Amino acid sequence: MSLQPDRLGAVTTHPRSPPWRTEEYEDLFAQAPVIFVALSGPSHLLEAANPAFFEAFGGGRTLTGAPIGELIPELGPQGVLDRLDAVYRTGTTFRARGARLVLGAPGKEREGFFDFTYEPRRDAVGEVDGVIVIAVETTVHHHAQLLASEQRILLEQIARDAPLGSILTGMARAIEDLSPDLIVSVLLADPDGRHLRHGTGPSLPAFYNEAIDGIPIGADVGSCGTAAYLRVPVTVTDIATDHRWKDYREVAERAGLAACWSTPILGTDDGLLGTFAMYHRAPKAPEETDLALSAAFARIAALAIERHQALEASRAAREREREAREDLAFVLDASTAITREPHYADCLQRLARLTVPTLAPLCSVHVLEDGRTRRIAVAAATPAEEDLLASPVLAGQVDAAVARVLASGATETSPPGAPPGDPPGLPGVTGYVSVPLATLGRTFGVLTLVATDGPLDCHAVGLAEELARRAASSADNAHQFSDRVQLARDLQAGLLPPQLPRIPGVDLAAYYHPAGEGLEVGGDFYDVFPLPDDRWAFMIGDVCGRGALAANTTGMVRHTARAAARLLHDPADVVAAINDALTGSPLDEEHFVSLVYGELRHAGSHLALELIRAGHVPPLVRRADGTVEHLVQSGLLLGIGPEFHGAPCRLDLAPGDSLVLVTDGITEARSATGEFFDEHRLADALLTLPGTASGAAGLIEAVHAAVTAFAGRSTPDDQAALVLTAT
Repeated sequence: MSLQPDRLGAVTTHPRSPPWRTEEYEDLFAQAPVIFVALSGPSHLLEAANPAFFEAFGGGRTLTGAPIGELIPELGPQGVLDRLDAVYRTGTTFRARGARLVLGAPGKEREGFFDFTYEPRRDAVGEVDGVIVIAVETTVHHHAQLLASEQRILLEQIARDAPLGSILTGMARAIEDLSPDLIVSVLLADPDGRHLRHGTGPSLPAFYNEAIDGIPIGADVGSCGTAAYLRVPVTVTDIATDHRWKDYREVAERAGLAACWSTPILGTDDGLLGTFAMYHRAPKAPEETDLALSAAFARIAALAIERHQALEASRAAREREREAREDLAFVLDASTAITREPHYADCLQRLARLTVPTLAPLCSVHVLEDGRTRRIAVAAATPAEEDLLASPVLAGQVDAAVARVLASGATETSPPGAPPGDPPGLPGVTGYVSVPLATLGRTFGVLTLVATDGPLDCHAVGLAEELARRAASSADNAHQFSDRVQLARDLQAGLLPPQLPRIPGVDLAAYYHPAGEGLEVGGDFYDVFPLPDDRWAFMIGDVCGRGALAANTTGMVRHTARAAARLLHDPADVVAAINDALTGSPLDEEHFVSLVYGELRHAGSHLALELIRAGHVPPLVRRADGTVEHLVQSGLLLGIGPEFHGAPCRLDLAPGDSLVLVTDGITEARSATGEFFDEHRLADALLTLPGTASGAAGLIEAVHAAVTAFAGRSTPDDQAALVLTAT
């Protein structure tokens, strides 16, 4: 390579000087560390040079009296001879700082950096008869600057919390750039304290990195395993003959590695963090610069690894805190859900459903009633696991565990290290836990969880015990209440208008007005509740009749909808489940229910709705531009027959669009002359509103005002309305 043009110094001209004799050169420069060369004639014969020149440029070549281009031919292609010609021809001094030269015979090249001064030499009459070259080698300084720069970059990456792999790989490549003959590898101490794991080795073959990944830490395990064991640097100058490499000699030979110098990476507490290794492709002992380089970068690697470990510990702590919050939220939400179930069997069935699949894929709940054990609830994550739970072998094993827990009142788990299925004793079963349901010192039931994908850990067992403790109290309370108290709960849960939730992108408003004085329980209801996958369910309905039966049916419809909607993903299936609940009721009376049930989700810039109508008042859609649409698609009333047939209606609500749902207490409200308010007057009430400024509450107010103006305040039927407006 030629001298870098951007590093040329200022060009100056000096007055003529008398020629120097060779003896004078030797006297002046023989012992000087500065490189000195005297060249004569246009062919630049090497007239004299001091030892510093031959040490830096000669490579064992110490002859003089020949052109320097012949003695050191590598100078020609790099522009040195051209520069000498220019100085000789023009008589002008030339200076260059930090010039890079590659010196040495092929196969023995080395890179050097120099500050040069080329001075023309003049004879007695002032004519140029040669060139004097004075140089100072700055290679060490140059490398020190590069080293400092690379270290600064790595430290900045550590401060920015860059990934550990990126830092270590960058460090390895920086060292290999500084010393092209070296190959760098970093191994990290395994948490078990007995092995070393791959950290980086970008220039090593993949098969070699794989071979040394996980090597043990020991007294005679290559260079790295030994250095980690002794906690001191280990130098192996010839892998082929060193006994410590006996188990890795073959793979090292395949990788073309002949020497390895390894330095342990120690933390601030002197704990082992890993090893820093430098390989060489020929047998060689490290030089002082190599050892200094290894020590310097081992310290940087220690900083990076300790920083990474601190970050990982912080992340782990945050993860444990998050898991603890999630556990608490799960227990609280599950406890709340269980407490809300008014019936004993429903409470325990909810308990079973809540544990699957969060705690285990299979769950059963047994209770002790009148001296006999009965399985009251089951839940399974998949149909296949449900079949497994129903198998006689597993059922028998679970029954046996339940009997033991009822007798002891203590939790029973599969023994640690027990083979899969022993107990419960079936292929595919990997563990179980049976937790007592107890209150006031009496065990009245058992919650059993069965695992099929690995043993149940202490975390799952602890959550099961806490949930069982809370559920036992709720179940016992439900069991102890009298029929009258239970009925009161049904009335309250089924009929009181629920508090509407907050749904992003949706404005909700509702209206409920009881018939007459509001002393008799009616059957109008509405509800809005969340579903998985950021979906929401909404419904409005009317139960035929009045009193306790209507209240009980209302509660059953709402709770069935909430339970079914979390398990089913089709509104038609949810409505069918409600119909099944109505037709399967043990009560003798018939239950007729009209209903609009729907689900909504966010779809880009609008709301996507699916709703199904079962004999109910047709929903209305008020668009943002003030137009009103009727949705007339309908199915039969619920509770009439064992099957429900109906197809959902799909609807998109853009911002400002509203869905208006009412019960027939509004459309069938009568004026003083006996006329019905009907759907047309309802649509007219919505049309008179200006634009979208009123929102859901404004639409509710418009409906209420129109009905009151038409039929008066006292009505013979309950009135309910629910409005959803896209925002």
